[in-house]
Amino acid sequence: MIQPKKNNTIDFIIVGQGIAGSVLSLSLINSGFTVLVINTPNLSTSSKIAAGIWNPIVFKRLTKSWLADDLVPELQSFYGFWENKLNTTLIHQRSIIKAFTEEQEKNLWIKKSIEGNLFLDINTYEDLAIDENYTVKSYSKVLQAGNLDVAHFIESTKTYLENKQSYKEEIFDYHKLKVTENEVTYNSISASNIIFCDGHLITQNPYFNWIPMKPAKGEVLTIHCTALKLKQDIFNKGFFIMPLGHDLYKVGATYEWEQLNDIPTEKGKDELLKKLNSVLTSPYQIISHDAGVRPSVIDRRPVVGHHPQYKNAFIFNGFGTKAVMLAPYFAKQLVSNIKNNFAINSEVNPERFVK
Repeated sequence: MIQPKKNNTIDFIIVGQGIAGSVLSLSLINSGFTVLVINTPNLSTSSKIAAGIWNPIVFKRLTKSWLADDLVPELQSFYGFWENKLNTTLIHQRSIIKAFTEEQEKNLWIKKSIEGNLFLDINTYEDLAIDENYTVKSYSKVLQAGNLDVAHFIESTKTYLENKQSYKEEIFDYHKLKVTENEVTYNSISASNIIFCDGHLITQNPYFNWIPMKPAKGEVLTIHCTALKLKQDIFNKGFFIMPLGHDLYKVGATYEWEQLNDIPTEKGKDELLKKLNSVLTSPYQIISHDAGVRPSVIDRRPVVGHHPQYKNAFIFNGFGTKAVMLAPYFAKQLVSNIKNNFAINSEVNPERFVK
């Protein structure tokens, strides 16, 4: 349970306003808590450039993604609610086109769909024209997939928080933070609790730097191409092409575990262009080339819960490439833990790393 609120204090300081910090701040406000989000917008974050795709299928084995049956309805409910609240469009329902590279892959798809995986289209298709010169001979579709317009979601959330005087833009200095069993103080700010949504920068966080992170840098391209025939669905063949409208497309993504910064590289660009040119022979223009760092944990599960010593210091982090899917579900779980002492899934609880 959270610490009782004192006079002139807020309930929660939230550090960071990427996907995780945005989802959690909105969830807490909607549950009646007061928050102050402290955000450093110029620091590296994959949320700046993310395509925001949710995919309930693991392509390698054609199995459901972890907790997909619970995650998909929750993300639809959460983002749908905030679309209405913010009077804007945040999510786009799409199918993901999965091109088959061999007959065996097609047969496995048919087998899995017949066995009752409702995220797999039971039908298979032939001859899908991607552009004027490239045709996918055989393919099917992942159902109940789509994407969140991440940049718009984060900007809309920021505006909403600013209107509630719940947003502060500055570099968060961990040295100015003091956490005791009864209070959190940061500069002149007093709060009952603090939640860290600081992404891969958690390695600089003295309260949670013991979490074994394995962040990965990712690079994406935005291109303009009038010949591409994709208008709604996302194309996947070991990489993705996602239509943005007006003949713009996002292409991604790469993985790099050494150079953890938000500086685009020629190596990343060449890797993406090689994949793109394997299916696209029509002329196109590169509009932008971006990079960011995904905050992943070594066991590929997020970290959600309170500090082992300070019960008023929480972590909500490590969502990696699946933040759009995972954040609403685990924000709901954390809020339930805070309000009603609801148990947090042991697979995400930071206690799993406490020796």
